[in-house]
Amino acid sequence: MIKILFICHGNICRSTMAESLFTDMVKKRGIESYFEIASAATSREEIGNSPHYGTVNKLKKEGIPLIPHRAVQMTVRDYAYYDYLIGMDTNNIRNMQRIVGGDPDGKIYKLLSFADMNRDVADPWYTGDFDATYRDLCIGLEGMLKYFEENNMIITGGQQLR
Repeated sequence: MIKILFICHGNICRSTMAESLFTDMVKKRGIESYFEIASAATSREEIGNSPHYGTVNKLKKEGIPLIPHRAVQMTVRDYAYYDYLIGMDTNNIRNMQRIVGGDPDGKIYKLLSFADMNRDVADPWYTGDFDATYRDLCIGLEGMLKYFEENNMIITGGQQLR
């Protein structure tokens, strides 16, 4: 099983949207049993809050089921547990490394790096543009699935190789 934790600043916009979107993507491909998917924040600001209404509305508009969620903060235990800790932007990556004391096992990635892009996922908290965030997430998540396939971790036919 590939355990993935999506992480942003507050865990109510980008990481929550990524969790719901990726869950839907793998279900549609018939490979959901090979993944454990969750999301978290680097800050404590939104702990306990439900997803932002903009995230809820965008997912509904796209026909993507919202994963029931309340914001939580990433912990050192998460680093030990998850295989991939996926940050949405450069600040998230820095804060994730601060929380866990670096990245000795090479588990921390910026999402769009899977699409050979070094830029950040658009943050709708500041822009209000949930469409741009959704587009960025689709690009990054498709790139991540391609990475798993190319590295023989999954086959889209529903089998996992290792």
